[in-house]
Amino acid sequence: MINYKDFDLFSHTDTINNLLARYGVKFSLYKNGEFKEQLFPFDPIPRIIEASEFDYLEKGLSQRVRALNLFIKDIYTDKKIVKDGIVPKDFIYASSGYMVECEGIIPPKSVYSHISGIDLVKGKNNEWYVLEDNLRVPSGASYPMIARELCRKSSPKTFEQNRLEDNRDYACLLRKTMDYVNVEGHTVILTPGRYNAAYFEHSYLAEKTGAHLVTGQDLFVENDKLYYKTYSGKKERIGAVYRRISDDYLDPMNFVEDSLIGVPHIFDVYRKGNVAILNAPGNGVADDKGIYYFVPKMVKYYLGEEPILQNAPTYLPFYEEDMKYVLDNFDKLVLKDVAEAGGYGVVFGSSMTKEEKEKFIAMLKKEPRRFIAQEVIDFQDIDIFEPGGVVPRKADLRAFVLSGEDTVVWKSGLTRFSRNPDSFIVNSSQGGGFKDTWVSSH
Repeated sequence: MINYKDFDLFSHTDTINNLLARYGVKFSLYKNGEFKEQLFPFDPIPRIIEASEFDYLEKGLSQRVRALNLFIKDIYTDKKIVKDGIVPKDFIYASSGYMVECEGIIPPKSVYSHISGIDLVKGKNNEWYVLEDNLRVPSGASYPMIARELCRKSSPKTFEQNRLEDNRDYACLLRKTMDYVNVEGHTVILTPGRYNAAYFEHSYLAEKTGAHLVTGQDLFVENDKLYYKTYSGKKERIGAVYRRISDDYLDPMNFVEDSLIGVPHIFDVYRKGNVAILNAPGNGVADDKGIYYFVPKMVKYYLGEEPILQNAPTYLPFYEEDMKYVLDNFDKLVLKDVAEAGGYGVVFGSSMTKEEKEKFIAMLKKEPRRFIAQEVIDFQDIDIFEPGGVVPRKADLRAFVLSGEDTVVWKSGLTRFSRNPDSFIVNSSQGGGFKDTWVSSH
């Protein structure tokens, strides 16, 4: 067991946060029509996961992502899971993440979710629960990467005295994943530009993996292949695109036609198998919060295995029995809009006024497919530094799973915490901070 309380690292906290600010480790967002950059505060007390506990998480996360990849392939091809009555068709075709344009497309090596970000919490009963699967454009790996790098420089003694897994291999794992599906040519990271919330991450991962950082204006399609022009004017073929642009804005010729950040006809090249896109377009059908309910069933259906990791207890108002439970226990539940992300669209029944409840319940009855309800998990507090001392705060863990030739779970992760003592919402867009995640070595 690693005891963090004697770490020399803590005396360097201000230095590390100053360096993070200097390096541009910020979270950007548009709010009320204005672009704002805010620091993503780093807390030096690491989340520590023992080796044996991480072994359990590793097996469960790998199993879950393998099942999700098989589900996406099935949905866009044979739809057996729908035909067999495991997942109702309403939860496919009504999903905002389902893309009819992806029907029949099998990406290179049949990998759909190359980089999966799985959000978990640890309950006070010591059980881990999956809260959400992020399979579109999951972000956050760069933050623990650079934090660990700066912590090692600031306090090498801390890392000499503790046995833990080295998280500096993420860039190598990501590069191997990209190379595995690359059809022929260079690998690029496609960014919307510096005003994107995660632009720091785009540039940092490009630097660490050796991929080219490009915008949509740098790429063009010619003879059903994707190219970019070097600074010298030379035309170079692209074989893999790690895109950090949402599906809708990826290709103005196929999706939102006034998109200025996408690449005209890139989807046509992808459809013909002439470029790999990571993550695959259309993955949103599998990280819809309504589909989340069915993931344990997917594990049994596709893999013939019992799920290792459990969902938070979840109810679908779509089902009459679940609707009755939700209405009878409204004050005990958290309600989530299935199409929202980043901590938005989340409401606690206990925090609503009588009028708000009546309005929400009327909307719930009118649009039952739009919401899920979950038991409020009393998840564990972890320590953070605040002026005046150490205080407990709620925190989650975003684990990163990379799917290439093998399904690999990164032995680290992004721990996000709430800075508000009364809040369960830890998202950076809601003012949270982050920690490094230490996995002790065997």
